[in-house]
Amino acid sequence: MIGRNDGARSFWYSIKLSESTGIGTTKQEDFKLSENSTPKNPSLTVLVLAVWLFAFLTIRDICAQDLPTLDLGGVIEQRQMIPMRDGKHLFALLYMPPGDGPWPVLFEQRYADIQGEGTRRSAARLAQAGYVVAMVNYRGTWKSEGTWVGYRALGWGELKDGYDTCEWLATEKWSTGKVGTFGSSQAGYAQNFLAITQPPHLTAQYMVDTGLSLFHEGYRIGGTTRPERFKALRQVCRNPQDNDRLMQEWFEHPTYDEYWQDEDCSRYFSKMNVPCFTIGSWYDFMNQGSIDSFRGRQTQGGQNSRGYQQLVIGPWLHGRLNKGHQVGQLTYPKEAAWPEVDHMVRWFDYWLKGKDTGVMSEPPVRYFVMGALNEQDAPGNIWREAKDFPPDHQMQSFYFQTSGRLSNESPGDESAWTSWISDPRAPCEIPGTSFPGAHDAQGFETQSQVRTFTTEVLSHPIEWTGRIRAELFFSSTAKDTDIIVRVSDVYPDGRSILIVDYPQRLRYRQGFDKEVLLTPNEIVPVDFDVGWISQIFNKGHRIRVTIASTGAPLYEPNPQTGAKETIDWPNDPVVATNTIYHNRRHASKIMAPIRP
Repeated sequence: MIGRNDGARSFWYSIKLSESTGIGTTKQEDFKLSENSTPKNPSLTVLVLAVWLFAFLTIRDICAQDLPTLDLGGVIEQRQMIPMRDGKHLFALLYMPPGDGPWPVLFEQRYADIQGEGTRRSAARLAQAGYVVAMVNYRGTWKSEGTWVGYRALGWGELKDGYDTCEWLATEKWSTGKVGTFGSSQAGYAQNFLAITQPPHLTAQYMVDTGLSLFHEGYRIGGTTRPERFKALRQVCRNPQDNDRLMQEWFEHPTYDEYWQDEDCSRYFSKMNVPCFTIGSWYDFMNQGSIDSFRGRQTQGGQNSRGYQQLVIGPWLHGRLNKGHQVGQLTYPKEAAWPEVDHMVRWFDYWLKGKDTGVMSEPPVRYFVMGALNEQDAPGNIWREAKDFPPDHQMQSFYFQTSGRLSNESPGDESAWTSWISDPRAPCEIPGTSFPGAHDAQGFETQSQVRTFTTEVLSHPIEWTGRIRAELFFSSTAKDTDIIVRVSDVYPDGRSILIVDYPQRLRYRQGFDKEVLLTPNEIVPVDFDVGWISQIFNKGHRIRVTIASTGAPLYEPNPQTGAKETIDWPNDPVVATNTIYHNRRHASKIMAPIRP
């Protein structure tokens, strides 16, 4: 067996822990422990640091040093250990506004570093708006005590770290007792977990690029495995072996069973009972979670949740809202940017300070309709308002045809199909470990194991706003394989700008709660949602659907053996011939949400 940490597989991956950006100081005070805190063994700390410094300087070493002093306008930075119900303490940086309190409190929970200069300055900016700001590291990460167990310590089980943090912040002498939460991605997940536990002092939330289900939007997107992405979490753990153990645990639960259901926040909307502003990004693999969070809280939440949700969806990449209108290789109009911090202050001023900032007079939904860029009079690239999402639309079929065509006409051929090779040892390449939207995808589309289906040049603009669905007829010579479906906007100059993609592991084609292997060469239906979109394809452009079975390192190649998936990648992967059918009897298609 080839271990997942072995260099034999490193040609797929160029992983580095990206620098986290977030909200985060000024003048420093002494490091403080809460009551009943026990200092760490100093000799052990010195020994560990000595070993690390002898080998190489890591991110962890930098964070173990004293924080550099920053001039942040009079905001006071204080290091704090916050007590949990089991006696462990979480490491936090607190930011106190100038002047006399008490103040309302805003806090973010994350496993990423909270000690970078950008994070500290951002936190201080919020504090200057009249809030105590707390940046808190998850249990078992960085300087927080305890064992790293992923998000499980934040939830509704024996440990309730989010709840305990919220209530500790609410009852300190400098607090008014009103608490809000903010943050993106990992901190968005944490907010959904927290809302379900219903801490009495939680008053409002502000989520960006969030998720609901760690299976569906995190670790097992479409049933695929992503160990190389999450192996990087070893770098944030006090004990890296905790992350190894957790990853092993994931592979012991290959289906969407009780283990994963226990961490699926979408099962508990009725317990979410606070107003929340949610921001989603069109070029984000977690956009499904952002949209579904808004919809679930708005219609199924408690009385303080229903009707008090707002949603904004813009043309941004995951975690890159702060980049404004510069998105990947694209430059959108300046109006595409969102004033996150300024708007966040308005939102929390309304809910935590009782100020009439006008936020609740604004529409529940605002979404950016993307369009062609740098083309005179091209439709789109505008904000729209709505009461709900998605807006009214009609589903329209786009059928795969021979010669790589895509059209609204049902295929008339009796025996047409398109095949390709899927080789796990020589996979197609998608650079990086995050969705590479807003980039020209021709480099992927021209690889030998990829197939494309493209419309004729459009004679008039066409808008897709809603959720795309694939309804395919498929066979493989293997017992298991993957299908990756991508949608892109093809410009007249040939650029194919990727908008959305999604993988589907075929053993889960009948549901993620069970594994049903393929019978080699048997034609089976494969239906799945590809993702959300709001795009006007301009006249003179073409619409392209791309099909493949590998795309590393974004998606780890399926070994295609049909054997039980383990944390060790097998040394006997199977090369498969995969086929999609587009004939009269088996008419594979994409269902698109068309707006008039």
